Amino acid sequence: MRLKFDEQLELLNNEMITMGALCENAIATSTKALMEGNVALAESVSDLSGQIEQKERNIEGMCLKLLMQQQPVARDLRTISSALKMVTDMERIGHQSADIAEIVTMANISASSDTLYIHEMALATIKMVTDSIDAFVKKDVAIAHAVVEYDDVVDDYFDRVKNTLIQRLSQPGADGEYALDLLMIAKYFERIGDHAVNIAQWVMFSLTGSREGEES
Repeated sequence: MRLKFDEQLELLNNEMITMGALCENAIATSTKALMEGNVALAESVSDLSGQIEQKERNIEGMCLKLLMQQQPVARDLRTISSALKMVTDMERIGHQSADIAEIVTMANISASSDTLYIHEMALATIKMVTDSIDAFVKKDVAIAHAVVEYDDVVDDYFDRVKNTLIQRLSQPGADGEYALDLLMIAKYFERIGDHAVNIAQWVMFSLTGSREGEES
């Protein structure tokens, strides 16, 4: 019975890794579309988001079956409950990546001095998502903790973007709608960073029973 349970846990682990890879692809694709002004590439993110949503449903089903059909011990319960929480954050990462891509398809945004900090912010956010998934795969508390700490970097970039756009709006003839689109994109990246923090915290919980840094 335990052998079968362990096999099912391994299958769950693989599905989580696959979903994480889809999230990394979604945010990287939306970022590339933003920096290149590539509408066709931006439109492809919607399909990735749909795949992520389907993975979420599949994993939720697997977790519920494990809880109902098996008798998991305390650590197993932490693993399964953490997985249920993590997939919710992963789904939001996919959805918000699609939101960024949608703005790219509707707004005439191209790489410029206005998008410099957004690009740096995007790269920092991608790092957070990648590292949070890496922490899960490697079952590494240190990596998870580093993700939580790195959120300050993304928050700092958001402040820089916001201040840059405020300066832009103070200039004569400033395009307010364009500035708002950029601010919305930056806000989505900030939220994605927050979800990466949540994933890292649930990795900590699954390994230690404690969500270090919950106040962030």
